[in-house]
Amino acid sequence: MKGIILAAGRGTRMYPMTKPVCKPLLPVYDKPLIYYSLSLLVQAGCDDVLVIIPPGEERAFAALLQDGAQWGIRISYAVQQTARGIADALLIGADFIAGERVCLVLGDNIFYSPMLSEQLHQAAAIDSGAVIFGYWVEDPRPFGVVEFDARGRVLSIEEKPLQPRSNYIVPGMYFYDPSVVEIARGLQPSARGELEITDVNLEYLRRGDLRVVQLDRDMLWLDAGNADSLLVAASSISRIQHSTGHYVGCIEEEVWRGGRISADELSALGGELANTAYGAYLQRLAAEK
Repeated sequence: MKGIILAAGRGTRMYPMTKPVCKPLLPVYDKPLIYYSLSLLVQAGCDDVLVIIPPGEERAFAALLQDGAQWGIRISYAVQQTARGIADALLIGADFIAGERVCLVLGDNIFYSPMLSEQLHQAAAIDSGAVIFGYWVEDPRPFGVVEFDARGRVLSIEEKPLQPRSNYIVPGMYFYDPSVVEIARGLQPSARGELEITDVNLEYLRRGDLRVVQLDRDMLWLDAGNADSLLVAASSISRIQHSTGHYVGCIEEEVWRGGRISADELSALGGELANTAYGAYLQRLAAEK
């Protein structure tokens, strides 16, 4: 399965903080925001990842992520010249997807749960159709909202409704079969002038090929789209890591546990971050062997 990260947002709601740096490169506690998205794809089993970035940011992203070889994966880059909506990532990545299943994640979303890896593997194992997630929030109006019947079946999905039919929103992680490219090519821009990912999901729903997994209320999901949510995200990651001793969004750990790199390679990666708590954590893991 291929993986795509849409990391092309300029973060204008976070100016002046994001004037010199793209939002997915901002720090969230002890690592860049994009690490959390890339970690999700690694946990889901993606070894080949396309990162979609804004114009002029190629050098910054490549300096951070390189080509992925250091982690036993492959990372390539594509530029989104104009912000045209989440579904545009599927058109930009059409040649990359090349008839395979794909997991699309947003570069400013953070997920955490002790059971997350198991849920990702279950979603990735489905050969046909689409798998998305439903997450309960207090105010669903700024998001795509999914409505269920009494048996948990999906009735509707609406993008940013003024009067939501439920409190379940669709967070930024989507699993699709290869037909998603054809679906995306048939989309028309919405009233906002964007290609809406909700319209992709609605087409799968129309075909009877959409599965929506309701996430537990104890799952941590954060949309780090403004300064307040970025602060909450950093505080949450700090709390989890200090209370559990486990790092969230640690790509090096995920590729090591997945057998993509050896303990010696993990230790070497930790050594490159000498004198940091992050590097010490990697070397402690490597010592477990």
